[in-house]
Amino acid sequence: MSFSPGPSGPNGGTSIQEQRERWERKRSRTARELVQTEQRYCQQLELVTTYFVEILKAKGTLKQDMREGIFSSIKAIHSVNQSLLVHLENGYFGRGFDQMCPHLHHYNTYVDNIYNGRRVLGIQLKKNKAFRRFKKLQEARPEFNNHKLEDLLQLPVQRIDQYKHFLQDLAANTSPDNPEFQQLSRAVTAVDEVSQRIQNNRRCHENHLQLCRVQKLLKGRKTKVSAAGRWYIREGWLKVVPRKGVDATPKMFFLFSDMLLQAKRCSPLQFTNRDKFAGQRAFPLQDCAVEKVFGHTRSQGGLLSVTFPKAKLLLMSCNQEDLNDWYQSLSSAIGKLQPQQTVVHQRDELCRRPLRSVADDHNTPSGSRKRNKKPDSKEQEDLTQILNIFTKSFCTKASPRYEPKNTQMLLC
Repeated sequence: MSFSPGPSGPNGGTSIQEQRERWERKRSRTARELVQTEQRYCQQLELVTTYFVEILKAKGTLKQDMREGIFSSIKAIHSVNQSLLVHLENGYFGRGFDQMCPHLHHYNTYVDNIYNGRRVLGIQLKKNKAFRRFKKLQEARPEFNNHKLEDLLQLPVQRIDQYKHFLQDLAANTSPDNPEFQQLSRAVTAVDEVSQRIQNNRRCHENHLQLCRVQKLLKGRKTKVSAAGRWYIREGWLKVVPRKGVDATPKMFFLFSDMLLQAKRCSPLQFTNRDKFAGQRAFPLQDCAVEKVFGHTRSQGGLLSVTFPKAKLLLMSCNQEDLNDWYQSLSSAIGKLQPQQTVVHQRDELCRRPLRSVADDHNTPSGSRKRNKKPDSKEQEDLTQILNIFTKSFCTKASPRYEPKNTQMLLC
């Protein structure tokens, strides 16, 4: 049995004919499924427009702005899809979608309003007793088949994703010589733009929910989290190493696309705020740099140095994976704010003191020279204290045998 891609007949006609037949079978199967699902989709849209939009308008149970807030452009979408269904049932797939594409702005309007519509619907169900009772009666009709209004309102968003796959399959199994090929290809591009719009709206909505959640975690309204163009990235506990001192204090950090927010846990004695945080400082990521001081190898934890225009943070973690994740997140956020500058650095070892020049040796009196003179600069003393703090925390997690005897040697 041969699996050669070459022709099986004298002129290759049999092989080409078999390929065309396979395309046609796949195309027919996709077309049949598209028509069946479109029929069901139009029936469900008709339930919403007839039993909700039209009757609510006639009865006046909801005001016009409330109706538009909930149902948006679903009536116009139903009209567009009824015309599409006529073409699909007659086998004119390319022509049907080609005429539908100029009306996809109704879908854009709908997907832009979907989250607001869900919010308005929830508010009216809580406050409007007449509407709540009306909705329950309509959903009890046998035509709804136990479907809820909330599920039916999601259908246009879900249908766009279905259209995308149907059109891709139809275009892939249509000969380029077929007049419908260009029409289907244009429809794939147009529907894909709406699909991307849906995904962008979903990401923006999820980011908005995260910003609202963080805002609720913070005590009071002094620290504003919600801002235009701000994206939530991550959060977690890190130990802040002081420039002078012994103990590193744990703080909660919230990382956004444009700032790093430091907060502390509220006192458990405050009953209303015991599960919240008090915002301490907000560090802008513009003109910021991050580097690893410790934690380059597969050890337990490490130390990050984050330098801001007016401040500097030394952040420590005993979890190596968590430290690397923070480093990557900070580096990515800073890099997006400053794409033209090199702002992320990583040094493999501590900076060494510069060697004494020959001229300095000649200018220094011989009596004042001392062999193995220890560094006594303020920076070296601060770095020694930091290393002691890091070593103390590291030895708590690591083996008790690892205990450097001379931290000064490590710094030199």
